[in-house]
Amino acid sequence: MNILVCLKQTFDTEERISVENGVVKEDGVKFVINPYDEYAVEEAIRLKEELGGEVTVATIGPERAEEALRTALAMGADDAVLVDDPAAFGDSYTAAKVLAKVATRKSYDLIIGGNQAVDDGSGQVAVRLAEELDIPHISTLTKLVVDGNQVTGHRDAEGDEEVVTATLPVLVTAQQGLNDPRYPSLIGIRKAGKKPLEHLGLADLGLTEADVAPRTEILETYLPKPKEAGKVLQGELSDQVKELVSSLRSVDKVVG
Repeated sequence: MNILVCLKQTFDTEERISVENGVVKEDGVKFVINPYDEYAVEEAIRLKEELGGEVTVATIGPERAEEALRTALAMGADDAVLVDDPAAFGDSYTAAKVLAKVATRKSYDLIIGGNQAVDDGSGQVAVRLAEELDIPHISTLTKLVVDGNQVTGHRDAEGDEEVVTATLPVLVTAQQGLNDPRYPSLIGIRKAGKKPLEHLGLADLGLTEADVAPRTEILETYLPKPKEAGKVLQGELSDQVKELVSSLRSVDKVVG
């Protein structure tokens, strides 16, 4: 079974985010594999160990993203692809277009991605990728079973569970609880440096900047306002209701 894992390098969730002049500062920041994508890498490796085949990991990002790919290779993936052309850095539309070209360079039975990235939380890239490839997708998986060419996915449905079946090839996304990602072993880390890691640009994928031009634009980046202490309303209930409505209308401006 040939498996493609699409991952993203993101800030470590323990990092303190700082914004300067509308730009998120990256100086001295630790980057890691997006946690949801880490579940995807682990699931792909488990399937390879069970069923045989190869696991390819791919990402779009600057040169530093190679570290995330090397970590996945150390976990047990076989080869990696890094699209580090700045022209490929756009929005979810851009990422899906680029990854679709990566996915068609080889025949993959299964494509796995994280449910969402912790930095933007859009949850769009994988679903868009499935549409680009015209294959079915099952999202937010907490359990995945592959039997021959049949796939059964148990998916999180806002506290409930849905069981969905599909036929390979299929794309699935990993939710927290799917597995417990392994730590790379010392031997795995040593081997990772010798495994193939290919760097690609748009031209290598037969794409132009116009083909992948973003469909959205970030107008402003800012940190949330510091939380203020709450206010306890006093007096009769009817007076509290009047004060609350007045505050929502004139102070918080959430009621017209």
